[in-house]
Amino acid sequence: MTTRVLLAGATGLVGHFVEAGLAPRPDTVVTSLTRRRTPGFDHVIDFERLCMAPEMTLRDVAPSGADVAISCLGTTIRTAGSQATMFHVDQDYVLAFARGAHALGARQFILVSSVGAGGPGFYLRTKGRIERDIEALGFRRMDIVRSGMLLGQRAETRPMEAVGQRLTAVVAPLMVGKLSRYGAIQAQTVATAMVRLVDQAGDGCRIYGDADLHRIAA
Repeated sequence: MTTRVLLAGATGLVGHFVEAGLAPRPDTVVTSLTRRRTPGFDHVIDFERLCMAPEMTLRDVAPSGADVAISCLGTTIRTAGSQATMFHVDQDYVLAFARGAHALGARQFILVSSVGAGGPGFYLRTKGRIERDIEALGFRRMDIVRSGMLLGQRAETRPMEAVGQRLTAVVAPLMVGKLSRYGAIQAQTVATAMVRLVDQAGDGCRIYGDADLHRIAA
């Protein structure tokens, strides 16, 4: 039986590993969505249109529907240029994608979030809100990936993140117990775990930290 996957954010640090991990699976058909023309990606969609008409926009690229939806979409205030623009991407775009996927019949939604989601600060509050809003849509199964600092080379330049990666790698051995969830994890490890979660049995909402992701990916 073929599993139909909708993937948003396939050009990002985690997303491109997720797509690469799903590509060899003979029982999986992946439709990757991008916001701009990118070599190797055929499905460019207008995310502003997606916000206004989620089901219609996704049905144009996935007329047969979907079984699983994966969101690796995300940005930072520095990259977006303002809190409002970051919120538009991390909340409005992701929620519209989820609504469209749900309307197309997806039973499972896998979301890349962040460690500390729902905590203090604009970024973490935004992550917590999108988790709650997607869960409220009623997917039979929702998998929330709350990874720590992602390690890996992005296509886009994020100078402050690069500094953060180096600092986190240095202090990671000192972060034990409850602090360990704020450590660093390779983006490829996160993606491998996400690929293994695709089309898993069982209903409900599940949350995964770095230790869970390492275990699943091993």
